[in-house]
Amino acid sequence: MMDTLRGFMLFVLLIFFISKLSSSTSLNEFIECLQGNSKSIPNIITAKNSTFQSILFSRIHNKRYSTLQTPKPLAIVQVNDESDIKTTILCTKQHNLQLRIRSCGHDFESLSSVSSVPFIILDMLNFRSIDIDIGDETTWVQAGASLGELYYKIGKTSPVHGFSASVCPGVCTGGHFSGGGYGPMMRMYGLTIDNILDARIMDVNGKILDRKTMGEDVFWAIRGGGGASFGVILSWKIKLSRVPPKVTVFRVNRSAKQGSFEAFYRWQYVAPNLPKEVFIRAQLDVVNQSNGEDGNKTIMVSFIGHYLGQAHELVSLLEQRFPELGLKKTECFEMNWVESTVFWIDNHPVEKITSLDELLVRKNGSVEFYKLKSDYMKTPFTKQALKTLWTTMIKIGRVWMKWNPYGGRMSEVSEWETPFPHRAGNLALLQYYVFWNESGINATNHFMNLSRELYEKMAPFVSKNPRETFLNYRDLDIGENLDNQTSLKTALVYGEKYFKGNFDRLVKAKAIIDPNNFFRNEQSIPPPQRTN
Repeated sequence: MMDTLRGFMLFVLLIFFISKLSSSTSLNEFIECLQGNSKSIPNIITAKNSTFQSILFSRIHNKRYSTLQTPKPLAIVQVNDESDIKTTILCTKQHNLQLRIRSCGHDFESLSSVSSVPFIILDMLNFRSIDIDIGDETTWVQAGASLGELYYKIGKTSPVHGFSASVCPGVCTGGHFSGGGYGPMMRMYGLTIDNILDARIMDVNGKILDRKTMGEDVFWAIRGGGGASFGVILSWKIKLSRVPPKVTVFRVNRSAKQGSFEAFYRWQYVAPNLPKEVFIRAQLDVVNQSNGEDGNKTIMVSFIGHYLGQAHELVSLLEQRFPELGLKKTECFEMNWVESTVFWIDNHPVEKITSLDELLVRKNGSVEFYKLKSDYMKTPFTKQALKTLWTTMIKIGRVWMKWNPYGGRMSEVSEWETPFPHRAGNLALLQYYVFWNESGINATNHFMNLSRELYEKMAPFVSKNPRETFLNYRDLDIGENLDNQTSLKTALVYGEKYFKGNFDRLVKAKAIIDPNNFFRNEQSIPPPQRTN
């Protein structure tokens, strides 16, 4: 018995060392290929570099994927120009490695930084130029530029232009744009992808394509279908939107004593039907009713608003349409559009908006473990359903939810216009966020199960057949391809939830630009009838 066990252990060790030796050989050959073919040598960071772990973890947003057990890349290649990208693609393909493309790494399931097979990270951090042509109200922005950098540049260029995208300035355009992209101006100007005019993408052969040369099917696909399935997004051409010289923002908290439950119930009916210029997010947080940590818990509701106009107009409107909120003019703040993008940063105090420089700060690394999920609301929740939600959230404790209203422009664009299908018929996009600070598998399993419990309890009240999910809120629970395979059957499971009837057209676009399925991940778009 002992001899059998000893033999088994030796076998496991042998497999481990063979695997390590094979990975080492692949890495050396990859580096030789890269150095021998690059015009300007990119920065190649491997485990031998003292900075490897800090650079790897610096742009992993979720702490679940920045542990010692997390699979690490063989190398991180920080490219400086387009020829570096081409060489990285070709050398990765030549040596049968997987390529993961990372810009800011604001990726909830870390698909841009983690893989179960030997892989290389193509780091787009240095691709961050922004070229504004205010004359025709357009901008070319590279994939590694953050939204904060884009907003900053727009704000410094014009006081009456803005762009419809996320409230998170640390997100980069490469992933945010290709997944859909939404923000407080979506009810007025639509999603980010509704304002993209052109793009430059590098294909599997290292060829650079624009809208004309990639064709309308591929251009359609990368605007909401996830760019990483089709190639390396280099840059986007976007249409800027006109904004008034002053916009109005507010952030008000309502407790149970202040009628938070009734206000939130009414919000479901009011927020999606307000004029396009108004966006009011509702956020639910679990808080203590007393100052002590052991106080009875309740739900605090925060209403965060953005209005393309002046405060007195907004207050007058909401007095008529949403009196349950009880918004006062003293709770509203007028500022220019780019200052309002600072307002949204992590509950930024309005009185401390003295500089736009905070938009340029790239926050490094993950601060907590979390699991994020999303849903779409098609009919308002009954009061009993909301009471069930309140009870479940209080039980979980470490959870918040954001409810983002639809209506306006979101109801005017066809679900076939882009791969993003979640348009008319939806009242709100729901985001669930369960978080924890304890490390270890037991804590992770506990809170992951709580997240799934919340998701399950929400099932009767949200979209069905399919239960729709937002691509930029990646959720591997809804289906994933394992072991570096890409099954069309498996992809259909998550594909229908992300894209509904648009999934088939995405598969056809994949066949046009990447028929051999080089660009893939756990939730990528496969080519037709292929398994590898």
